[in-house]
Amino acid sequence: MGRETAWEEGGGGRRREEGKVDIEIDGAGAGESGGGGAMEETAAMSRYGSEYSDKDGDDAGMMMRIPLLKKRTNQTSQLAIVGANVSPIESLDYEILENELFKQDWRSRRKVEIFQFIFCKWTLALLIGLGTGIVGFCNNLAVENIAGFKLLRISNLTFQGKYYQAFAFLIGSNLILAIFAASLCAYIAPAAAGSGIPEVKAYLNGVDSYSILAPSTLLVKIFGSIFGVAAGFVVGKEGPMVHTGACIASLLGQGGSRKYHLTWKWLRYFKNDRDRRDLITCGAAAGVAAAFRAPVGGVLFALEEAASWWRSALLWRTFFTTAVVAVVLRILMAVCRDGNCGLFGEGGLIMFDVNSAVAKYSTADLLALIILGIIGGVFGSLYNYLVDKVLRTYSIINERGPTSKIALVIAISLLTSCCSYGLPWIARCTPCPPELRAECPSVGRSGNYKNFHCPAGYYSDLASLILTTNDDAIRNLFISSSEKDFHLSTLFVFFTAVFCLGIVTYGIAIPSGLFIPVILAGASYGRLVGTLIGSICDLDAGLFALLGAASFLGGTMRMTVSLCVILLELTNDLLMLPFVMLVLLISKSVADNFNKGVYDQIVKMKGLPFMELHAEPYMRQLVASDVVTGPLIAFSGIEKVGTIVDALRMTGHNGFPVIDEPPFSDAPELCGLVLRSHLLVLLKEKKFTDSRILTGSDILRKFNAFDFAKPGSGKGLKIEDVEIDKEEMEMYVDLHPITNTSPYTVVETMSLAKAAALFRELGLRHLCVVPKTPGRPPIVGILTRHDFVSEHVLGIYPHLSVHK
Repeated sequence: MGRETAWEEGGGGRRREEGKVDIEIDGAGAGESGGGGAMEETAAMSRYGSEYSDKDGDDAGMMMRIPLLKKRTNQTSQLAIVGANVSPIESLDYEILENELFKQDWRSRRKVEIFQFIFCKWTLALLIGLGTGIVGFCNNLAVENIAGFKLLRISNLTFQGKYYQAFAFLIGSNLILAIFAASLCAYIAPAAAGSGIPEVKAYLNGVDSYSILAPSTLLVKIFGSIFGVAAGFVVGKEGPMVHTGACIASLLGQGGSRKYHLTWKWLRYFKNDRDRRDLITCGAAAGVAAAFRAPVGGVLFALEEAASWWRSALLWRTFFTTAVVAVVLRILMAVCRDGNCGLFGEGGLIMFDVNSAVAKYSTADLLALIILGIIGGVFGSLYNYLVDKVLRTYSIINERGPTSKIALVIAISLLTSCCSYGLPWIARCTPCPPELRAECPSVGRSGNYKNFHCPAGYYSDLASLILTTNDDAIRNLFISSSEKDFHLSTLFVFFTAVFCLGIVTYGIAIPSGLFIPVILAGASYGRLVGTLIGSICDLDAGLFALLGAASFLGGTMRMTVSLCVILLELTNDLLMLPFVMLVLLISKSVADNFNKGVYDQIVKMKGLPFMELHAEPYMRQLVASDVVTGPLIAFSGIEKVGTIVDALRMTGHNGFPVIDEPPFSDAPELCGLVLRSHLLVLLKEKKFTDSRILTGSDILRKFNAFDFAKPGSGKGLKIEDVEIDKEEMEMYVDLHPITNTSPYTVVETMSLAKAAALFRELGLRHLCVVPKTPGRPPIVGILTRHDFVSEHVLGIYPHLSVHK
């Protein structure tokens, strides 16, 4: 990812350095205990372990004071590329906590509060649909008017023969729009760059970064997408709309802002990762529905590609959200149908119901579809490979700062403008069809018959594809061959240009989607194939363009059901269903032999620790205790304040096991797991005692469950915010009321593959590993997301890399 990585051996463990920054391990079972604390405190924090002493006759107490695996630490990075910037990441916790405070809250909830919670869920789904639908419509309205004005001016200048002025206006307007989009991403919200789908997919898998769904990211995503698409880049606004929908859902569901004293009490139930995950899933589906006017396709996209967890109740709410989006778009488009929205028109939102040809087919057509599927699989895998290489190169440039990001955007803008204006000059002029009802050559920003440099009565078919909006170009390719024909050379040049520009454009510091470039490239070679074999096939060339788009989408994104439904909703042609299904299946099967889907590759390239559905084969050869890291830091049920403060200061751990000892239990036993955020709240309120006594009842009276709720997009408490004096450091605090007494645990001999499957399916952040035999410390270690990363596992056992 453009960062130098060095591994050093020494001091009983490894240290990983990224540049000059030492990465502090984020997780409960990983990380160095650090120095600077008293020996007594360090011994207290590390007193629970799983290693036996080599000396005979050691008693049980001495064995417990041996730190857990103190020579093995987790070396995986806690940084990832989010948008166009390197940002710290952490895991989300979708587990339901069962501590005394939350149990008391559940027991005290009345029926009216339960009804309020359910009502809020559906109300938020409605608001997400309304918000995403309105944003999607306004996005299209702005793009069509800005790009429309630009193209209309260029068309008028070329019609008057002022070619140099037209070229200067094209370059100038594109540069201004591109610099606006790049400046927003470079200086305000770097996380808004790119598609956003990989980041949303990682979030729904359990990986969070503060900037992924921040309000600033939402605003930059909206305006940056408008400027980027209007600037003529070969990008789409569909991927950014998914990210936009997720941001809207996150903003609505976080319950306001404590920082600005705008907390909404009636949304307090959603201050947890589990409910926010469901809302963001609805937002991602709404984004697809708003981008493509495909409500069912949006639900299936969330199910097939975005979400890692799914259930029937979520299906209902997601479907309701996308239905609201469809209704909102229909109402708003009806307002613009009479020309009340400037240059928007009826075609402002994608709908490719432009081909009236009947889907007749023969044996030759089926053979052609198989060939088209194979071509899509090969081109799709090549596209993914090249996108991966370009992204790795751009990450090095983007790391140099905002100026380098903007310079890269300017360079690509100049390249795109030169190609858009220069390529039509090499195309032949075509006479206008005499029986044509439409105006030829076209006058205005759009139209299928652009004059460009051709004499009167002639048009340039390549200019009709390049010097227009991406949506209009797709409509021109999907149109029936009986209404318009393209030269083979035109289709080949256009495919080459879109294929190459789509690769070099994705990854620059602007919001950019992959759907439209892929559809454009696939439709161009699909129509090219249809034109070549038109004499022996019954299918129309415009339908071949649709199938080419399907084959390229299947080859790049590796989705099947959702893409099939989205394409059918786009074209409103149900008769093409079997053809689209066949092409998608073939292209995906062919491409899977070469590499992974484009979003999976980008997730890996960005360094996001994504938990796959199936564990790696080499994990079957290991057990859970083989990869746990240490030293393990545990607390007593009633712990000294100084011990807790030192642990929080010296580590970045987010969860700590709590051990009950005599006289509070007959023998040392695992009481549960306490979260860092909960400890900070408890320390902030200073509910301490002078001696080790149980004070749980007082804590339950003083606090309620919502005092420990996760904050929204604002920053939560940090250890630096807690002021503890020397006297308070010697006092004690009862951790029992805030300890999750039923954390998920696995026995140390469970296979790592089985533990990984459990970890992913339950959406965990911490997985406790307990000993199999009695007489040992009550906990062996804690598994976190980073303990399952192949970099960590194969770093410990490099000989297993041959089985990967």
